Amino acid sequence: MRVLDKRTRINRRNFLKSSAASVAAAGAVSGGMVSMAAPPAWAEALSVIKPDAAKTLLVMVRDLYPHDRLGDAYYEKALASMDQEAAKDATLAGQLNQGAAELDAAARKLHKTPYTAIPAEADRVAVLKSIEATPFFRKVRGDMVVALYNQPEVWAKLGYEGASAEYGGYIHRGFDDLDWIKDA
Repeated sequence: MRVLDKRTRINRRNFLKSSAASVAAAGAVSGGMVSMAAPPAWAEALSVIKPDAAKTLLVMVRDLYPHDRLGDAYYEKALASMDQEAAKDATLAGQLNQGAAELDAAARKLHKTPYTAIPAEADRVAVLKSIEATPFFRKVRGDMVVALYNQPEVWAKLGYEGASAEYGGYIHRGFDDLDWIKDA
């Protein structure tokens, strides 16, 4: 009787496939959290939003508009546009920096830690719900929806093909060609 070896054989192809999957999984897990170490370079490059406030705002915006497909760079670009607006308006600059500090204070009140250090998204969302009536929250939510979704690079990631009015609308341009709409 012949005995078959049922163990997985490691060859070059299997090793590369499993390594790539591990790297992708590690990136997905770490992609949503911002390090508590020194502020990243993009935060240092902002003109009026302070680096600590920028880190808090980045996590806030990722929680407001969560997309696993989007890296931090798209959110950072949206925050940079808000920073440019705040550079022209001292009141807005103060509102953003003060609002981020108040968000951290609300997080400490509920979870005894700064907002960016709360590991569970549901817990961070609970903190956001506690400040959703503030002008700061409404300003960030309103400006970021435009700044984030007005990036053509984001359109490509989300499957939006762009405006179609100049081409006669969507009716004859495959408006229903998205598979996930048909499956819903």
